[in-house]
Amino acid sequence: MKTLVIHPESVNDRHIAEAARIISDGGIVIYPTDTLYAFGCDALNNRAIERLCRLKGLNPDKNLLSIVCSDISMAADYARIDNRSFRMLKQYLPGPYTFILPASTTLPKVFKGRKSVGIRVPDNPVALALARELGHPLMTTSIPVEQFREQDDYSEISAGEIEQHYERGGDFDLLIDGGDGSVIPSTIVDLTDSSSPELIREGAGEFEE
Repeated sequence: MKTLVIHPESVNDRHIAEAARIISDGGIVIYPTDTLYAFGCDALNNRAIERLCRLKGLNPDKNLLSIVCSDISMAADYARIDNRSFRMLKQYLPGPYTFILPASTTLPKVFKGRKSVGIRVPDNPVALALARELGHPLMTTSIPVEQFREQDDYSEISAGEIEQHYERGGDFDLLIDGGDGSVIPSTIVDLTDSSSPELIREGAGEFEE
């Protein structure tokens, strides 16, 4: 597994372009967000999505699948966003939230038959730059951070720990070292009925229903 160091406060465009090429070629990357580090792949590549689901133990027919977008405009190409939803997304994004929205038919066949998709626009320059360079979303799922917790007050996870854990086996193609990551996941809000938002999971972001 290759490692690229990309500092969020000074994003290296050349490294972002290299990472986006790996993703475009069907690779699976580990990258930083504004909450947990995440596994990511090209959200329009069925084979890459199926591979990532196998690695994470996700059932595409049952588990919520989420995508990382560079902005709300990109999200609108893959989810149905009405006026109420747009106002809420505008209020909270970019930020540590996953909003569940009605899925658009533009998503690939792995998403077909699914009525909803998780939308993330994380407040992390590296994640946003990846989606922007790719030109469309990444399918994303958080790393299982519990395996790194050795004590109750474990509040961060370093890229070095992640590299040490995943460097063997050849399952992942790239680690983007963006500094320490949180162990607190995103807040999940169901907006499939925008007139009645529902808090599904309280995480790093505060949400008022």
